[in-house]
Amino acid sequence: MEISSSNINNLVTCLLTTLSPDPSERKQAENFLLSIECNKNYPLLLLHIISAPSAHERINLVKKIGSVTFKNYIKRNWPVDEDTLQNKIHQEDRALIKEQIVTVMLNAPDDAVQMQLSDAISLIGIYDFPDNWPNLLTTIIENFAAFTNAPTNDLTPINGALETAHSLFRKYRFELKSQKLWTEIKFVLDTLAKPLTELFVVTMNLCEVSKDLKVFNVILVLTKIFYSLNYQDLPEFFEDNMQIWITNFQKLLELEIQELETESDEETGILHQIQSQICENISLYAQKYEEEFSSYMRSLVTIIWKLLIKTGSQPKYDTLVINALQFLSTTVIKPQYRDLFDDPSVFSAICEKVAIPNMQFKASDEELFEDNPEEYIRRDIEGSDVDTRRRAACDLVKALSKEFEQVTMSSFGLYVKSMLEQYAANEQNWRSKDAALFLVTTLASRGSTQRHGTTKISELVNLEEFTTMHVLPELAKPNINGMPVMKADAIKYIVTFRSVLPPQVIVSTLPALTKLLEAESVVVRIYAAAAIDKILLLKQPGTKTPVIDTAKLSPYAEQLIKSLFGNLTKPGSEENSHTMKAILRTFLTLKQQIISLLAEVLPILTDKLITVARNPSQPEFNHFLFETISFCVKLVCTVTPEGVGSFEEVLFPTFQIILQQDILEFMPYTFQLLAQLLEFHTPGNVGETYTILYPFLLTPVLWEKTSNIHPLVRLLRSYVRKTSPENFEKCLNINGLLGVFQKLIASKSQDQEGFRLLKTIIEHCPMEVLQSQMKNIFVLLFQRLTSSKTTKFIRELIVFIFFCVIKYGATFIVDLIDSIQNGMFGMLLEKIMLPDVQKVTGNINKKITAIGIIKVLTDTQKLIDGPYAQFWALLLQSVVCLFELPEDETVYSEDRLLQDDNDNSYEAGYSQLAFASETEYDPLEGVEAKKFLGQSLTKLMNQLPGRVSILMSQGITEERRAQIQNYLISLNVQIM
Repeated sequence: MEISSSNINNLVTCLLTTLSPDPSERKQAENFLLSIECNKNYPLLLLHIISAPSAHERINLVKKIGSVTFKNYIKRNWPVDEDTLQNKIHQEDRALIKEQIVTVMLNAPDDAVQMQLSDAISLIGIYDFPDNWPNLLTTIIENFAAFTNAPTNDLTPINGALETAHSLFRKYRFELKSQKLWTEIKFVLDTLAKPLTELFVVTMNLCEVSKDLKVFNVILVLTKIFYSLNYQDLPEFFEDNMQIWITNFQKLLELEIQELETESDEETGILHQIQSQICENISLYAQKYEEEFSSYMRSLVTIIWKLLIKTGSQPKYDTLVINALQFLSTTVIKPQYRDLFDDPSVFSAICEKVAIPNMQFKASDEELFEDNPEEYIRRDIEGSDVDTRRRAACDLVKALSKEFEQVTMSSFGLYVKSMLEQYAANEQNWRSKDAALFLVTTLASRGSTQRHGTTKISELVNLEEFTTMHVLPELAKPNINGMPVMKADAIKYIVTFRSVLPPQVIVSTLPALTKLLEAESVVVRIYAAAAIDKILLLKQPGTKTPVIDTAKLSPYAEQLIKSLFGNLTKPGSEENSHTMKAILRTFLTLKQQIISLLAEVLPILTDKLITVARNPSQPEFNHFLFETISFCVKLVCTVTPEGVGSFEEVLFPTFQIILQQDILEFMPYTFQLLAQLLEFHTPGNVGETYTILYPFLLTPVLWEKTSNIHPLVRLLRSYVRKTSPENFEKCLNINGLLGVFQKLIASKSQDQEGFRLLKTIIEHCPMEVLQSQMKNIFVLLFQRLTSSKTTKFIRELIVFIFFCVIKYGATFIVDLIDSIQNGMFGMLLEKIMLPDVQKVTGNINKKITAIGIIKVLTDTQKLIDGPYAQFWALLLQSVVCLFELPEDETVYSEDRLLQDDNDNSYEAGYSQLAFASETEYDPLEGVEAKKFLGQSLTKLMNQLPGRVSILMSQGITEERRAQIQNYLISLNVQIM
């Protein structure tokens, strides 16, 4: 594409059409843009449109669309494919993009356009900065210097430069330490630290005379960059210039400018954003660089304390309060600052002015509870409350109770007592009890896990008494719809302390929890379901038997199942994962008792499956829905395999919808369930429906989705196992199966699936059907070995070769490999098998390898008395090492390329269904490898007396020979 006015005009028209109200026009324009993006100069045309001078509203709109299009183009196309090294952007275009984009971004008059281009620069920087784009930083610093030397009112360029720098350096907060990362950070610091600090000082001076929002936005981004550059380690420059940064941070924390406040209760003002980021910065220093930072700590504690007391309860201050509380929590646990907190009056002030106010159930919480229960649940019981005031206040109280347990308990205990009395006097004071329960939970817990809840409690809290007096009565109230927040609190309390409360207390909650499944409140219903799920997981201490077994659950089973399934029909809980998990856990507990109900509940589950298939938006719910169906199949068919037909009758119509409508999220699950069902068929009885489906499974488009590959391979292997030998060629399309193998073996990430499929084919396919293909199979494998040798591939190849030896005989396989190239088996022994056999992992794979080697040693004339006799002793040594030595964990260099071979495009993922999982299969069950070695060597020595001792004398040292002979003596084998 030439950069011509006609092309520019056509592209402008197309960009505008992407906003057309007509879906067909819009789609056509989007597809056209995708079709031309591989053309040379396409990205440069977009940059030309974005940078064209114009104040016309229509052109400004085009610039915004163009900037978004450009960013998405970069995201899709800038990475080079690691496997194929395919470069989707012309090299000249890459160079010109990097040459032009920063200037275009800095001069963009619109903030939205500037932000899109800044993001595009960051996306390029992931791959090219600094090695292939060293002048990027120079351009940014030149912009810093220009502003520092002559500050102007036009802050758009400096804000753009800073936003770009922030986007580039933000990754330093998350990346693991490595030499490459240290080298990059050092390059950045050596170049940027000084001009960044100078810019900070100049901008702070402007803040003293200006209340311009954009000036303070510069400060905000500077504080964010400070955090990124200091995250991995304390840079020498920042240590030397700490006073400049920290004293200015202190000034900003104490600053109050009414004009920078927002009128909204939700939108955070720029100054409070700055103060919040500064709290993060000083928390980082307090945690990681305490020695260098200690002289500032005491004054900062006072400043933060005052800031917390004067900050309001509106949501717009939440982030500031959270970060400020986290700084105090960090300080409390440092012994050298103990005196700042070791005072009853301080505890009283913390409790009254900081902890309890921030633990209170706010109006915004109540609104969330009622209007957005899903988000409330996510924050409250799913561990996503790290960004809430409650969690931050809780962390502060925990830190205090850990360091000052006695005084914390006595001080906070008085407030708990007072709040409970307020509730007892008038239940309208339920917010007081809510805060009291939260405070008790915080004070009592001393250790917890996600699986078991709290596992260790403070000895100063009588948990059982508190539960009996203040928690169980809330659950037992007959009005299941009254005081919903209190009921939710009580359920959460039981879930939190389920592992430390007496089992009889937990069991006693089952009737109430079952009733609460019928509550009108979505939160209460879902909490009740979550509690049942967690409680049914509990084990008795010591015996590890379930706290609630089949016998204990049976009296409530009918109502429990009815209520849980009822939840799936009520607004707000139709697709809730806690409910689905509770159903699965109930089924698991009731076991065989559930079978009589399956005729009623299985159609409900499949109907739900059809409903969610229309818009799969809750992946965890969907997973446990499929898991429940899978469990039912396993429960019934393990005992009664002929029952598989009943399941197929109910499930196949749903599977047909999923496959016909190409519902990507559900296809991996469908293939797993089909494999599970097919595996319950008798050998030779695949069935008509599966036979009709089979050709569809070989269609290439299915194998393009990575998430389909493992379950599809599993399903094809099930077909192979269940097809009778006489029908193999007629029913299974061997060429199609081998085509799948060929595709998989070419992929570094999926080659193991190709080997799994191929081994199953070889195990079950009659030799006469496969014989003509065997040479081609090995040619393909050796071609892949030559082009890409990863550790995983080598492991799989070694196991596969010896698997074939066991199946077809050692002489046949050795001769087959040598027929490809004279002496090739010897080269394999020397270059691959002997050096790398110790890399084989897994007991079954090691067993296959060992027995395969033994067969080669004792059944192959070329090794016993032929061109490969020199390897005989080394091969015997490798078997002994395989038996006795640990695995070789060294890897090939190409493995590192494989780790970097990440596809950033989204794809619906694969999740293994636990109850449809494949049982590990040992094709050599009953064969003991060491015993087989002894028997095989004895047989060989009887057939060829004296030959083994001659073979033992070649290729290994006398010392190693003696070690092997001693080892064989332990197996009752005497070399003769």
